Amino acid sequence: MDKPTSFKDQIAENGFAIIEEIYSKEEIDQIVDQIEQADQSKMTFRKSTDLFAIRQFLKEVPDSMVPIFNHKLKTLIYGIFGTGYFNVKSIYFDKPSTSNWYVPYHQDLTIAVDRNTDLVGFSSWTVKQQQFAVQPPLEILKNIFTIRIHLDNTNAENGALKVIPKSHLKNIYRPETINWTTETEITCNVKAGGIMIMKPLLLHSSERTTNQRRRRVIHLEFSDSELPSGIEWAEKLHCL
Repeated sequence: MDKPTSFKDQIAENGFAIIEEIYSKEEIDQIVDQIEQADQSKMTFRKSTDLFAIRQFLKEVPDSMVPIFNHKLKTLIYGIFGTGYFNVKSIYFDKPSTSNWYVPYHQDLTIAVDRNTDLVGFSSWTVKQQQFAVQPPLEILKNIFTIRIHLDNTNAENGALKVIPKSHLKNIYRPETINWTTETEITCNVKAGGIMIMKPLLLHSSERTTNQRRRRVIHLEFSDSELPSGIEWAEKLHCL
């Protein structure tokens, strides 16, 4: 594995980096076992023919934190971002082998919070599965980083992310305004046990599965920013 500083430069310049061999097969098996033992009757679990998802994943599957936050991941995070970060969102996605689930280009512009309140700079309030989401000021979004943990080999045929490098540097970048004469699209292939680190303002999408292979990913978001008085991160968890 390259030094954390090289990944830090990649993330700053392109908005993402792919790092292989963070998890062993045994650690992946531990995580999968914990998921399979979880109580799937809760509202945070969503299951259809196209997608199985668990919101507030670390809360719903707490025993998974031991293999997830292993020495390699912690060392990498400290080397790239420093200390003081905490988890603010966690979601598990399982795109089954027969999935027809397609996600168009978008940026991750909302955060999960504990209540709806009137705050300057906070807009586009929504509620999903009894959890409030809001678009915060850009400064908060720019300070977030996302780690996507891959439990399966992922490529273009089973829904790997496609991204537009450097798009995170353009603040709010509406998909309908993408200039394909100047932009480049990259497919982010990641092997099982590897991770992808990305900035939420990076434009990204994923295609439907075509090779009959599933794609399981754990999506974790981190910040070191405190929110204004009167509001709090809905899933704030000190796990590093």
